Amino acid sequence: MSTGDDTDRHGQATASGVTVDTVEALVRRRLSEALGGRRGMLEAALPTLCFTISWILSSDLRISLTLGIGAAVLALLARIVQRSNPQFVLNAFIVIAIGAVFAMRSGRAEDAFLPGLIYNAVYFVVLALSVLARWPMIGLMIGAVTGDLTSWRRDRQMVRLCSILTWFLAIPCLLRVVAQYPLWAAGEAALLGFTKVAMGWPLQIAAFAAMAWVLARNHTPVGAEQTAGSGRPA
Repeated sequence: MSTGDDTDRHGQATASGVTVDTVEALVRRRLSEALGGRRGMLEAALPTLCFTISWILSSDLRISLTLGIGAAVLALLARIVQRSNPQFVLNAFIVIAIGAVFAMRSGRAEDAFLPGLIYNAVYFVVLALSVLARWPMIGLMIGAVTGDLTSWRRDRQMVRLCSILTWFLAIPCLLRVVAQYPLWAAGEAALLGFTKVAMGWPLQIAAFAAMAWVLARNHTPVGAEQTAGSGRPA
């Protein structure tokens, strides 16, 4: 019986020892690990959500930044107390801290959202280029978790599936930039805050729901499209 990261002719085993029989099941499990599960996604969104709601309600930049950073600190302390991985909290803390620096230097509340706009623009370009180069980012995420960055490319179905999932991550980034940049340029901080909330996790959840629908089909056998003896990536 296979254990760890070993594979057998019936499927592929994950690092936790759970064997999967389809590409969709494998990617679904690896994607959940890479994103940190529900808690990791919530922690990534909480500081920005606190800042945005506070700004909409109070229009006080200092209070809003304090609440956003405070939410990240509390989440980080909870991780430390529980001795669990703080990666996603640290990521959120860095994002809100950079936004605070931009906003405090200019005195403009809308500038707290500027790093997010830049991030979404760059992230979209990187994701799109990874698909066009046939090295979709989702595949690289899976490879990073499994410890093998390239073997998944020998399976055409895996490359195709990872490309589709990568587009699902890229499209929300593009939509945010298209909708939010004009508001930032016009100095509409309140509308920008409302739009950020509306196009933040609701849009991300929609993308994840689409990804989950694709992954729930479970019809592509692991290794079904590997080219025997060629060893060439698709």
